Amino acid sequence: MSWDLFVALTLFAFATSITPGPNNTMLLASGVNFGFVRTIPHMLGIGVGFFVLLIGVGFGLGALITGFPVLHLALKVIGGAYLLWIAWKIGTSRSLSEAGEAGLKPMTFLQAAAFQWVNPKAWIMAITAMSAYTIPEHPYSSVLLIGVVFAVVNVPSVSTWAGFGSVLRGWLSDPVRLKWFNLTMAALLVISLWPLLK
Repeated sequence: MSWDLFVALTLFAFATSITPGPNNTMLLASGVNFGFVRTIPHMLGIGVGFFVLLIGVGFGLGALITGFPVLHLALKVIGGAYLLWIAWKIGTSRSLSEAGEAGLKPMTFLQAAAFQWVNPKAWIMAITAMSAYTIPEHPYSSVLLIGVVFAVVNVPSVSTWAGFGSVLRGWLSDPVRLKWFNLTMAALLVISLWPLLK
């Protein structure tokens, strides 16, 4: 891969990883509601889950999904339903969770990793990255390189959202502010369903 293409790939990985979307909205809400440390498994799950999705798309899974409209529709329906459920959970949360509080838990590593497979933004990112940056003469090595670049860029990028959320935690300890923050985050998650409707 040429230096110019590598730089372009890195910038693409950064821009798509740090901009708003379902993952970053959930991390912001998790940072506020659970703090940074309790959100770490969620962040790592996003990184690993997206890496596996990206490699899968690079080795032909993307073509399989787009080639079979029923599979594509099933992913849209499952992803949309899951996002609506998460939006409802965030929107109805009314208190900041402490480490021992029963019933209120941040997303686990496995939940976050599995969510990447039904996350519309993750699929768009993966298919676009593989379409734009895979080198036909070196398909396997370029797919792995794209995966590594995203792995290196993705986790620090998404962690800024959880960090920002944890910084807001003190200000949002006021129940009225927290209520409106969580309602706003829930609304943003619902709005992020827009790509599914296309």
